[in-house]
Amino acid sequence: MPIDRRRFIALTAASGLSAAAIPAQAAPVGSAIGGLGVDVTHFGVRPGSPDDQSRALQRAIDDSARARNPLAFPPGVYRAGNLNLPAGTHLMGVRGASRLMLADGPSLMASAGADHVTLTGLVFDGRKRPLPQRRGLLQFENSRSLKIADCEITGPGGNGLVCIAADGALSANSFTDIADTAIHSLDARGLRIVGNTLYRAANNGIQVWRSAAGDDGTIVADNRIEAIDNRAGGSGQYGNAISVFRAGNVLVRGNRIANCAFTAVRGNAAANLQIVGNSISDAREVALYAEFGFEGALIANNTVESAAIGVSVTNFNDGGRLAVVQGNIIRNLLLARPAGTDPNDGAGIGIAVEADTAVTGNVIEGAPTAGIVLGYGRYLRDVAATGNVVRKTDIGIAVSVAPGAGTALIANNVIADFLRGAVVGLDHRRIVTGDLMQAGAERYAHLTISGNRVR
Repeated sequence: MPIDRRRFIALTAASGLSAAAIPAQAAPVGSAIGGLGVDVTHFGVRPGSPDDQSRALQRAIDDSARARNPLAFPPGVYRAGNLNLPAGTHLMGVRGASRLMLADGPSLMASAGADHVTLTGLVFDGRKRPLPQRRGLLQFENSRSLKIADCEITGPGGNGLVCIAADGALSANSFTDIADTAIHSLDARGLRIVGNTLYRAANNGIQVWRSAAGDDGTIVADNRIEAIDNRAGGSGQYGNAISVFRAGNVLVRGNRIANCAFTAVRGNAAANLQIVGNSISDAREVALYAEFGFEGALIANNTVESAAIGVSVTNFNDGGRLAVVQGNIIRNLLLARPAGTDPNDGAGIGIAVEADTAVTGNVIEGAPTAGIVLGYGRYLRDVAATGNVVRKTDIGIAVSVAPGAGTALIANNVIADFLRGAVVGLDHRRIVTGDLMQAGAERYAHLTISGNRVR
């Protein structure tokens, strides 16, 4: 059967191959064509057919994977569902033009226990058909060396992409109009989620979770994430661009995040979490969060504009401790609060920390409540706030002086354009002192206040 040369010229142009690489006659079924791949139409699959082509597609996938040949999808629409991807599957298409649409089944494509699965240049369209709970339009379980690149995932009626106990790379993909979470990773083995674009997800953007607390090592870097809603409700489980839960040693770096119902990056019981060099705007709760039973968090060199709280490192009562908050620029904070939250939730704060934490070299401007808050009630231990610049705020630095509060060092900060005081003592959220920079600091043996410049 002759090859449709126009179709493969388009494919090769998208792949960087020359038309001269395409033979004049069709290669035998099951062998690669011109180094590009086997044409899926050789298996009776018809682009643009209104029929469910799952059976023919499954045969094409199985045969090409068995021969370790790429399977090429010419431009067109392919309706299918519940496709199984065996080890060695390599599906490739023309970016934006080769579209697989969900016809039926719990997922469009799924794979279990299969290594070296590759998907490139394909559009996966969920048609907003409801998916089972915790299921993805694309589902991968116990997959090694997974590669999904330059694909589009649009309109899933649940999660976009679910990876369970997987390693590999998810790179340069586009996710739009997601009914639940765009990317959900559970119990990863060193996954890389890099350079993707996520736009409009109903609950969360990227979830890096574990069944039990432990090492994970996922890298979430250089992604663009916008318009994350919170349709499932709750008090912070949803509405987050990046959610890290129980996963240790995760690196969240260089992401551009905007317009989140709750948090840009939220670490919950996530040990040794690094949140570094991200650009955040319009987070309507805490922009950068390390909470509950974590040990070790580095939050450094981020920019935050327009959030209810810039950085929160809290929940010492549940074991949350040990952090560095350094070199962040935080500005134009809000008093607006998500619907249904505590009206006294402390919005309008630049940085809030509780235990075993250094807050150093940050610049905070425009915090309606306080620039920096150290401790909450008796939950304060071994905290240092040094070398920060705080401007245009009600209180420059607020520190707990409640019974049982532990040691705090407040030194060498620049505090300017404040209303109620440069350094003020709190008992929980209640102001109980005047400006401790002027008088009264000697009453609190747990505090060391020195070398601050006030204007």
